[in-house]
Amino acid sequence: MSSESKLSISEHAALKAAREEFVSQWGALGSQWGINRTMAQIHALLMTAHQPITTDELMEELEISRGNAHTNVKELIAWGLVRTVVKRGERKEFFEAEKDVWEIARTVARERKRREIEPALGVLRDCVEKSREMQSTEAKEFNKQMRQLEEFVSFASKVADQVSAMKHGFAVQLAAKLLG
Repeated sequence: MSSESKLSISEHAALKAAREEFVSQWGALGSQWGINRTMAQIHALLMTAHQPITTDELMEELEISRGNAHTNVKELIAWGLVRTVVKRGERKEFFEAEKDVWEIARTVARERKRREIEPALGVLRDCVEKSREMQSTEAKEFNKQMRQLEEFVSFASKVADQVSAMKHGFAVQLAAKLLG
């Protein structure tokens, strides 16, 4: 065997180990961000894949059931982080993830807003409305706290909307000005 092929085998093993470490860590982070570990691991695997992957390959690589793989891929598709790829002459479905980091961040921000921030704002607004006419000191304090929280969450949501709507280069320039 030539040194080139030994290097290639060595590089392949090192890359595989690094990828496995990333997939594992991304899974742990995902559970802290409100998505399940397997969904995050599938996303990491697809995001780092050189080419689209089948359900069977996901199952083998992550040692998960077909149902688990299928359910989590469908959810990733619903989030807009993964898409189905059709390969001519193939009966199997292939999947690939969005690889543009800025687009991933924008998609996650948009989905988290829809799934978490908007319902929270609804609860805050409802609490403000229900306590608006109450006269006790406790009720007035509660209403004031709810209004302040609603204003802050609403403001943060609008800022997130503006940032996620920006093109990557402009957002980086703006952040540099703000942080510099």
